[in-house]
Amino acid sequence: MESRFNGEQEEIFSKVLRAGRRTYFFDVRATKAGDYYLTLTESKKFSNEDGSFHYKKHKIYLYKEDFTAFAEILNEMMQFVVDTKGEEVISERHQKDFKKEEDASSADENQSSSSFTDLDFEEL
Repeated sequence: MESRFNGEQEEIFSKVLRAGRRTYFFDVRATKAGDYYLTLTESKKFSNEDGSFHYKKHKIYLYKEDFTAFAEILNEMMQFVVDTKGEEVISERHQKDFKKEEDASSADENQSSSSFTDLDFEEL
């Protein structure tokens, strides 16, 4: 197991989840007394008007005595969302192949108009 030291607390084990403009960091760290705790960090990228960007970070410190209750509530909340809304992602911003509705509907109209045949109902 590789340890890294960032100047504050020793990082014992880390995982990263990249999710669009957000990145989640899961880090096991050591206290000065040698015990472990978990930090969960959400880092979100924002663009400035001049084209540069900056990140906003939110951090949660989770200690061993809270792991069981935290995990139970987190699992319950996630299951509620899936049971209520299903697993399909509804938010358009998070879909990689999302096209604006206007673009998709105009493409559909172009395809539809070229695939129809004009009929003269008096002939029927």
